[in-house]
Amino acid sequence: MADEKKNDIPEKGAVVQRDRETYAIAPDTPAGVVSPDALRKIADVSEKYGAAAIKITSAQRMVIVGLKEEDIDSAWKDLEMSPGAAIGLCVRSVKICPGTTFCKKGIADSLGLGMALHDAYHGMSLPAKFKIGVSGCPNCCGESWVKDLGFFGFKKGFKVVVGGEAGKKPRIAKELTYVESIDDAKKVAQSVFDYYTANAKPKERIGDFIDRIGFEEFAKGVL
Repeated sequence: MADEKKNDIPEKGAVVQRDRETYAIAPDTPAGVVSPDALRKIADVSEKYGAAAIKITSAQRMVIVGLKEEDIDSAWKDLEMSPGAAIGLCVRSVKICPGTTFCKKGIADSLGLGMALHDAYHGMSLPAKFKIGVSGCPNCCGESWVKDLGFFGFKKGFKVVVGGEAGKKPRIAKELTYVESIDDAKKVAQSVFDYYTANAKPKERIGDFIDRIGFEEFAKGVL
């Protein structure tokens, strides 16, 4: 009799692969900015446990693909890195453009804001999966228009948009407000999370929630 097909193991940060036998794990690499030492460690662990590949994802993570279930714990121990929030009803990894830290076109500190949001909210439980994008200019390299919560950098602050999605029901986010500092951006994000958590249905993406209650009602509740 064939072995029973395996499923994701969220508590181990492991996602079952197409073969339903092997797993992928995604170390937390905020903004996709990693040190040479971290890259070497990811490569060494991948080689040690016979990974099929290292996949660079659209969420700015490096996923070690094709691990055996019995090697997952040892691989995490060797990595000495926290799992990225790749699955589950929570805040996923924040997508962040280089902004004024590295990009010649950056006009705002998107890395500063994105890292602050990551540190505060990455992995936080919510009614549904939740994606955040932070862009250091209107070019939208952080894909802010198609995130549940998005930020665009300007010379004197950030435009805040909400309700976007790039999945099977793609939608463009709606403009919510404008803030003048990273601290104010975090306050708006917290208000969005609080109102959404208190009022959304289980597994209801924030865009669907906004459609259900109306954007004006949402904005009034958040702001």
